[in-house]
Amino acid sequence: MTCTLGVDIGTFESKGVLVDASGAILAQATAPHEMIVPRPGWAEHRADEDWWGDFVTITRKLLDSSGIDPADIACIATSAIGPCMLPVDADGRPLMNGVLYGVDTRASAEIAELTDTIGADVILDRCGNALTSQSVGPKILWLARNRPELFEKTAKVLTSTSYLNFRLTGDYTIDRYTAAGFTPLYDVATGDWTDDLGDIVPLDRLPRLLWSTEIAGHVTEAAAAETGLAPGTPVTAGTIDAVAEAVSVGVRAPGDMMMMYGSTVFIIEVTPDRVTDPRLWYAPWLFPGTHASMAGLATSGTLTHWFRDRFARELPRDKAFPALAAEAAESPPGANGLLMLPYFSGERTPIHDPNARGTFFGLNLTHTRGDMYRALIEGIAHGTAHVFDTYREAGAAPNRVLAVGGGVQNATWLQATSDIGDVPQQVCERTVGASYGDAFLAACAVGLAQPGDIDGWNPVTRTIAPEQHEVHARQHALFLRLYEQTKDIAAELAQ
Repeated sequence: MTCTLGVDIGTFESKGVLVDASGAILAQATAPHEMIVPRPGWAEHRADEDWWGDFVTITRKLLDSSGIDPADIACIATSAIGPCMLPVDADGRPLMNGVLYGVDTRASAEIAELTDTIGADVILDRCGNALTSQSVGPKILWLARNRPELFEKTAKVLTSTSYLNFRLTGDYTIDRYTAAGFTPLYDVATGDWTDDLGDIVPLDRLPRLLWSTEIAGHVTEAAAAETGLAPGTPVTAGTIDAVAEAVSVGVRAPGDMMMMYGSTVFIIEVTPDRVTDPRLWYAPWLFPGTHASMAGLATSGTLTHWFRDRFARELPRDKAFPALAAEAAESPPGANGLLMLPYFSGERTPIHDPNARGTFFGLNLTHTRGDMYRALIEGIAHGTAHVFDTYREAGAAPNRVLAVGGGVQNATWLQATSDIGDVPQQVCERTVGASYGDAFLAACAVGLAQPGDIDGWNPVTRTIAPEQHEVHARQHALFLRLYEQTKDIAAELAQ
């Protein structure tokens, strides 16, 4: 039997699948880990334990449960949270925890300084993105200034997939989609690293650039001994988790948009041309000559975990979310006049405000826990609708929206997003997510599948249509006003 292996490292959990050449899932496995928050505005993972450790655990689980001969795995593809910043020494050993994507806002001063020095227009034109908390370049500059002894020892600056691939193959590589998040170090016109927009890091300390389905290397004897994989197995360049998730549900043609319901909401739309808008992100898509426009909230599913852990401690952990969902369903759309700003870790798109703060507004003595949980879900949906508004204003309204991720199981969240955003959403047969997309990309890399085959691997089975957009329209306007009228207060509190 010929199969492919896909492994994805998420914010709180990693997942893996073995898939045969028809797209049938042979085995699945998961491994949990924690997001480390050393101080407000910081977010980290341990590269060895959380990234590589999860990969090893998952791979061994998959091989054990499936009985597959490792030699039958034709190709491996990984994805992971990103873009992240991980400095390693000359032997590839991590010098500190991996600094996570846009939820980590430690480099705000460096973002402001680089934007002022280089010029916002120049950065947007050359890199396709404004400098935000999602950008890796300012975080590298933060490292040089705040941890000079570590920066001095830094031989390479990696991201999460780069580190996985290094542990598997011994080579330092990165896909171009992920590299576009290293602003201002990646030039979208040339498709190469650049050092003429700022003195941040020598370019020889950055990984080799590849397209996602190019082969980055082959499993080494040392990696085989740890994982149980066969030495010499091809490994693709991999990509960011959200991209693999988009692939898993059939996002490939211009106008296709993915709505990923995870610890953060992440949105990717394939576009016919480059969308240049400072409120959104840009990256080359997975293949030469293709484009993607992205957006993401800073906290989404993470907020549901926060709410459960703070306000539903008496509920059994495995029953808490269904119970809270039932309580939220008892609250009417609009949560009895309660608004929630979901900016618990600042916010990414479209406002790019690291000082934004979370707010429950409109509380009175009649409100229940169900009202608050519904307001929380609707707050995330309002933030998502703000992103949809931005795409429309940028002239990139989607032709279709495909929903995926763990939050798809939350019917209230799914419906609120369609209602408030006024968009129908399609859900595919399999919502496994990024690891399934990885397995498909691995199949494409070695000729077992073509990009269009994903429709057969994972067909659309249902559509969530907007039902109560008019009910929410007034509160959406109030949501936008609430942020604008409180952002100065939030900025002062953040100090």
